[in-house]
Amino acid sequence: MNLTKDVELLDGLPIAYIRSLNALVVADLHLGYEGVMVKSGVFLPKANLKKIMDMIGGALKSTKADTVIVDGDIKNEFSTVDQEEFNELYDFINFLKEKKAMPVLIKGNHDNFVERYKEPFKLKVYRQEALIGGYLFFHGEELPEGVKKAKMLIMGHEHPAIGIYNATGIKEKLRCFLYGRYEGKPLLVLPAINYYAAGTDVNMQPASTLLSPVFRRTRVDGMRAIAIGYGSTIDFGSVSKLRKA
Repeated sequence: MNLTKDVELLDGLPIAYIRSLNALVVADLHLGYEGVMVKSGVFLPKANLKKIMDMIGGALKSTKADTVIVDGDIKNEFSTVDQEEFNELYDFINFLKEKKAMPVLIKGNHDNFVERYKEPFKLKVYRQEALIGGYLFFHGEELPEGVKKAKMLIMGHEHPAIGIYNATGIKEKLRCFLYGRYEGKPLLVLPAINYYAAGTDVNMQPASTLLSPVFRRTRVDGMRAIAIGYGSTIDFGSVSKLRKA
């Protein structure tokens, strides 16, 4: 689905492609998730990294992109780097290297201590935000500062989704992109690519409960919800219409 002439939302994937940058954009990988959850007594199949690499690998092949921009939260732990996170970060960077794709990280609130791996992993790291080719990438736990210089803002952090009811009355949750405006500029909010992050159903939650301070300054109900699921990407229209559905 073409969002603009330059930005494509890849069909059925939580991935955006920016043609002028020849770059894929993803957010919220939370590598090492299963290993960290085990320490909390929750045992999950090790599926996250494989699913992420499958999706990004397919997207790299179809677009011929040479850059992968991670818009925050490449890892999961807040206060340290868990061994599982290190191992998966190593595997992920090597995977991109094999695909001849350059990794770029805009740090999120989970990305403490990532700088120590910047040199050995050849990882380009920005703190909180980066203006690249007119696009302002920022994770979202802080308000962006470079808005005036940007032609579009792209963020993660929120893990947006929508809740819908099927014909039998069972509620389903679909990850979604959100597309609207912030301080007069187009704003794209990315869904989490993490396999286990189902997300926050924005049409069923008060705007005041959303994580990012951006949503204190923009009207989420006026944003378009573009959902992904069952191999498709579908524009469901405004969040306000979904609240009434």
